Amino acid sequence: MKSRTLGNSQLEVSALGFGCMGLNHAYGAAMEKQDAIALLRQAVEVGVTFFDTAEAYGPFTNEELVGEALAPIRDQVVIATKFGFKDGDSKTGMDSRPERIRAVADASLKRLRTDHIDLFYQHRVDPNVPMEDVAGTVRELIAEGKVKHFGLSEAGVQSIRRAHAVQPVAVLQSEYSLWWREPEQDVLPTCAELGIGFVPFSPLGRGFLAGKIDASTSFAKDDFRNNVPRFSPEARQTNQTLVDLLGRIATGKQATPAQIALAWLLAQQPWIVPIPGTTKLHRLKENIGAADIALSADDLRQIAESLAQIRVQGDRYPAHLAAQAGR
Repeated sequence: MKSRTLGNSQLEVSALGFGCMGLNHAYGAAMEKQDAIALLRQAVEVGVTFFDTAEAYGPFTNEELVGEALAPIRDQVVIATKFGFKDGDSKTGMDSRPERIRAVADASLKRLRTDHIDLFYQHRVDPNVPMEDVAGTVRELIAEGKVKHFGLSEAGVQSIRRAHAVQPVAVLQSEYSLWWREPEQDVLPTCAELGIGFVPFSPLGRGFLAGKIDASTSFAKDDFRNNVPRFSPEARQTNQTLVDLLGRIATGKQATPAQIALAWLLAQQPWIVPIPGTTKLHRLKENIGAADIALSADDLRQIAESLAQIRVQGDRYPAHLAAQAGR
């Protein structure tokens, strides 16, 4: 697979990464451990070098899974993980106190079976801890060799600038896709100005843009999407217009809707690296095929004109989670 460099950081990764959360967290039943390990190793075999996890996924079990899977090939991959929640649980609120960041780093190193974290993100901005203290703590971890690069997730422009002034932010990770384009307003221009790479999570709209979900689809009772307004049956029915558009474009390109959605992201900037997740090998291969699809300026213009006529229905998060983003 082609590689990309995330901003000015010199952090080189595959053009498409792998979002590991869904292997055993948030989307219903977890994969069998050995199947998940096999899938991650197959991802490396087909060219993926960038893997995204977090202590909060589980908590902790996702990091353990990623660590076991990638330990034999650690020198071939880039691993990103995250800190920022009390006791590693996203339901308990923020905790980015310096002592907590240090504790998470040490625990994550053990779970990931490694001596360094390639990319250490603050999972969400903590309003109770100055960003300068967060960035300063990660700067110290970098000096100690425990961390290579500093990242932020779902941070707003003010937080990005405050952090970057203390320790250069290598990467910003936020939701970005054909049905959530808010980063285009302020965040992406700021990344371009400061030389920060951008990693879109949920690049396929939590699966919706792949075209396999419709108004009649039912999710497992513990699937996060049951609580997302954008996934109500009424919203799904309305949002089908966007999937239909992707289907028409995909037909012309002999591709799939998922591949067009990912190719569109790759076409936005050379320093953007999406991290789709999957539990299926054939979907993994489908996703990475997007890196070989070139959308022309005319293709992108047609997509933009069509998108301007589509209004996506439903918020991307329940209200209590939406408040955490963009600080």
